[in-house]
Amino acid sequence: MAALSSSSLLRISGNLRALATIRALRAGQSVLQTQRLFNLPVQLSRSLSRVSATNNEEESARAAAATSDTGGPTIFDKIISKEIPSTIVYENEKVFAFRDINPQAPVHVLVIPKLRDGLTQLGKAEARQQDILGELLYAAKVVAEKEGILDGFRVVINSGPSACQSVYHLHLHVLGGRQMKWPPG
Repeated sequence: MAALSSSSLLRISGNLRALATIRALRAGQSVLQTQRLFNLPVQLSRSLSRVSATNNEEESARAAAATSDTGGPTIFDKIISKEIPSTIVYENEKVFAFRDINPQAPVHVLVIPKLRDGLTQLGKAEARQQDILGELLYAAKVVAEKEGILDGFRVVINSGPSACQSVYHLHLHVLGGRQMKWPPG
């Protein structure tokens, strides 16, 4: 049997600690408790915080989906009507684009149809909505151009609770200004 190098042993040790951490988190311990328990470095602690944030996003998405078909105004309807302030990046008669308040990239702009017309998520789009879907994609290109990221940007549409859609008013995320990684999510 071949001897293991010290770097291999460290890697195995790290993997075992990571597995134990995941078990501890699933058992209901907080990230801080888990960090203390296993004496984890700050960098790993931060990545575990992202796991908790992801779980919160999933819970928020499930809660939003439960009320998605009520037809009531969304936060985006209130932004369009200027009841809620936003930083407008682009606007025409059909489309409204504004900066995300929780940016995931140096450029993170949301592009939405001004008239929801039942278009709550891409998975429920109908043939009659093809024109607005095209308008939204073209507006994403205009936003990328205005933001100086035409050389590389990503357009994301979260559709439904499994994709963590949190607002049931179809919207496109235009992301750029940094190197994007693949695969996403």
